[in-house]
Amino acid sequence: AVAKQLNNSFTNLCENVISCKGKFVIMGVGKSGHVAQKISATLSSTGTPSIFIHPTEAAHGDIGLIDKKDIVLVISNSGETDEIINIMPSLKRHAKEIASLTSNNKSSIAKSADIKIELRAKKEACPLDLAPTSSTTNALAFGDALAIALLEAKGFTKNDFASSHPAGKLGKKLITQVQDLMHKGKDVPKVSPNTILYKALLEITKKNLGITLVVDKSKVVGIFTDGDLRRCINKKIDIQNTKIKDVMTKSYKTIKPNALAVDAAKIMEKNKIFTLVVKEKQSHVGVISMHDLIEARIL
Repeated sequence: AVAKQLNNSFTNLCENVISCKGKFVIMGVGKSGHVAQKISATLSSTGTPSIFIHPTEAAHGDIGLIDKKDIVLVISNSGETDEIINIMPSLKRHAKEIASLTSNNKSSIAKSADIKIELRAKKEACPLDLAPTSSTTNALAFGDALAIALLEAKGFTKNDFASSHPAGKLGKKLITQVQDLMHKGKDVPKVSPNTILYKALLEITKKNLGITLVVDKSKVVGIFTDGDLRRCINKKIDIQNTKIKDVMTKSYKTIKPNALAVDAAKIMEKNKIFTLVVKEKQSHVGVISMHDLIEARIL
């Protein structure tokens, strides 16, 4: 229903915001104010600098945050919100352009706006048809559509998103690489192909990764994991006399050090394994485990 109501006014707003050299200021009172704050936050995190200003605070000095480079979007379902009407003349003097989101383009607020966007809800979900429910949902959907339209138009990337979410889990997923979490150097368990299985198990236990690499002249020729050990026990293989090259897994999954850690998790989950060998070209550089990913809160 919202999509069908959007027209050239939506397109004009998007184009003007993209070319705007200043901020995108969003204002609203009551439930519309809460919606405005959410829209502003979504815009800021997706590449469109935005701030929320409460109309009452604007009337008491915060309007000074707005300058001639800024575009202002005012949200009011009725289009007759007194707190916004009272500051419209000042907004028009301070801002480059005013856009309105109301349910009536003939309302006082819409008439004062340069760009008028009208969204109507047939009926509020409230049985009394009074509490803002359907109308606020419409406004939220509009705000998300606006943010994503701008994101796509600007070519906003995963790396851009990560840079604006440095402390969040989403950001971690998008910026943490395998090389940031992997075990390397002396922390990597490894044995030679002729190592007796019993001694290989000691190396696995010592390094506590549930795996050992089998290395022949600096080249990984196989791996041996906890799963391989269970299979050996089921087959009643003599761990005191069997060489690891005879029971190792020759085909194993690898990942590059500059790959995203979240991609390592996908490979492990898909193949139902708990560790990956980290390889650069033909040389192994480390090992990463599912535990490392969980500990880093990638999962």
